[in-house]
Amino acid sequence: MRKQVAYLGPQGTYAEKAAHILSKLANFQTPIFVPCNGLYSVIKSIAYNNCDAAVVPIENSVEGGVTATLDALWKFPDININKAIVLPIKHALISDGELSIISEVLSHPQALAQCSEWLSENLPNAIPLPTNSTSEAVKMVKGSKFRAAIGSKSLTQIEGLKELAFPINDVPGNCTRFVLLSKESNYTSANIASFAFSLISNKPGALLQAISRIADFGFNMSKIESRPSKRELGEYIIYIDLEINNKNKIKNYLELKNQLKPLCKNFVDFGNYFSENVDLG
Repeated sequence: MRKQVAYLGPQGTYAEKAAHILSKLANFQTPIFVPCNGLYSVIKSIAYNNCDAAVVPIENSVEGGVTATLDALWKFPDININKAIVLPIKHALISDGELSIISEVLSHPQALAQCSEWLSENLPNAIPLPTNSTSEAVKMVKGSKFRAAIGSKSLTQIEGLKELAFPINDVPGNCTRFVLLSKESNYTSANIASFAFSLISNKPGALLQAISRIADFGFNMSKIESRPSKRELGEYIIYIDLEINNKNKIKNYLELKNQLKPLCKNFVDFGNYFSENVDLG
């Protein structure tokens, strides 16, 4: 049966590129790609078994963790990360008008943030307007002379618009990690283990005690960040990525989980997976 793969649509987003690459790496045979409106809708499609897999951004080198993805992974603990790729992100300013008359700039909030310095220097009076995706933003500026969108350069060809400036991202090395989600677990080939937890009590040394267990096993943390639990002020969820080097490390990780769980109020394992960099050329 052909697998259905959900991604943040519509056509032309970086998420669509990532969905094609990750599906190929996962050896999906002629998958059916399902564009969704909003990141939460993408993850719900796999959580509620409407699709077999989903592809979402989870981390950007400039803006950090993608909060909608992190919050959804915590909410749906039966979803696992199976694979990941890191894509270079180069944004273009796209419009039907000219740069000198642009008064509104539309895009996904992450893209707007990644180009904020360029916008302040080149379009200081333009109003930034958030959209569900970069591709949606490009569709919304068609036919308008005073609106522009931030998105992939390839969208100019898809929508028949003009490229006003490229690249406009503030950091040349801007890149985003996309992950392939499913309800299948993977404990074979991995170089990253991801998990999150909330602590039993908010007291001095509680987080240090958990972090010390990680250090005792010799793992290197490639990411640690916190998100509010949304239940009460001052309660946070800690998200961690660990570097996994070999099978012995995976065995150590399983033992580490056993030692961490008694220290945690809630513990969610997002899975072990292989992440690699992809050059789009």
